[in-house]
Amino acid sequence: MQRAPGELESINEELKKSILRRLPQPGEWRSGVAGLSLVRREDANRLHTFYTPFIGVTIQGVKHTVLGREEYHYGACHCFVTGVDMPSESYVSAASPEEPFLALSIDLNRTVIADLIAGMPPAPSPGDEKIGAAVEKISPKVLLAFLRFVTLLDEPDEIPIVAPILVREIHHRLLLGPQGGWLRSVCSLGTKSNHIARIISWLRDNFRAPLHVNELADMAHMSPSAFFRHFKQVTTLSPLQYQKTLRLYEARRLMLTQGLDATGAAYDVGYESTTQFIREYKRQFGEPPLRHITRLRAETTADGGAQ
Repeated sequence: MQRAPGELESINEELKKSILRRLPQPGEWRSGVAGLSLVRREDANRLHTFYTPFIGVTIQGVKHTVLGREEYHYGACHCFVTGVDMPSESYVSAASPEEPFLALSIDLNRTVIADLIAGMPPAPSPGDEKIGAAVEKISPKVLLAFLRFVTLLDEPDEIPIVAPILVREIHHRLLLGPQGGWLRSVCSLGTKSNHIARIISWLRDNFRAPLHVNELADMAHMSPSAFFRHFKQVTTLSPLQYQKTLRLYEARRLMLTQGLDATGAAYDVGYESTTQFIREYKRQFGEPPLRHITRLRAETTADGGAQ
C-alpha cells in the first residue's frame, strides 16, 4: 500500500503533542499498561541502566546508547529494540527545555512473539548470531500503532480489550520488518540466540552464585567454546563480564534504594572483597560508590523523583 508523503512525520507530531501534554516536566511516566512508558528529558545526563527486553521509539531529539561494547546513535522516528537483558550506558543530545528529548516504549513480550511466529511461514536461517539489539527507521504502520496505544490511555474502559490487540499488532509488524529476523532468532525455541537468552534470564536470577561456564554451556546444550563464542556474540561480553555487570548494577540499586553502604552491597551481591568491588564499581560507573550514589540522589531530587 502506497503511503502518503509526510505521513510518518505527521504521526510523529501527534505523538509529540500527546507526550508533552502528559509530561509537562522532565521525567519518566510508567503507565502500567503493557509496560508502556513515556519519557521527557531536557539535558544530556549520562544514564546507566540495565535494559530488559523492550521496544523504544524516539519522537524528538537524539540518543546515544552503549550496549555491552556496541554503540548506537538514533533520533526521531527510529525504533530501538533489545531482545535480551543488557547493561546500558546512554545519554541524550539535542535536548533543551524548548525542545526536549521525547520517547516512548513498551515491554517486549517474547510469549506474544513466539505465538506469532508459530503462525508465520518458516524464515530463512539468520546466519551468524548477533547482539540482541537493533535500531531501524520506524515504519508509519508501527508508529501509528504506538499513537493508537497512547491515545487509548484517554479511554480507560477500553484498555483491557484494546491494549493486548495493539501489543500484538506492534510485535507482528516488527516481525515483518527489518528487525524481524533476529527477533525470531532470539524468541524461537532451538536457536542459539534463544539458548543464550534463556541463560541470560537464568543469570539474572542467580548472579550471586559462583559462575561455572561448563555448567552454563550444558544448560545451553553447547560445548563450552561454542557457548562462550555465542554468548559474546549476543551480549558483546564474556559470561564472567556479564555476571560482574549484573552484580554491580544490583549493588548500585541496593545502595540507592535501600541505603546499604559499599561493604554491605558488595557482600550482598556476591563479592568477597570490598576493595575489588570498589575498584570494579569505579571502572563501570566512572566514580567510587559513595560519590556516585550521592550524585544520583541529588539528581533524582532535582528532577522531582524522575529516574
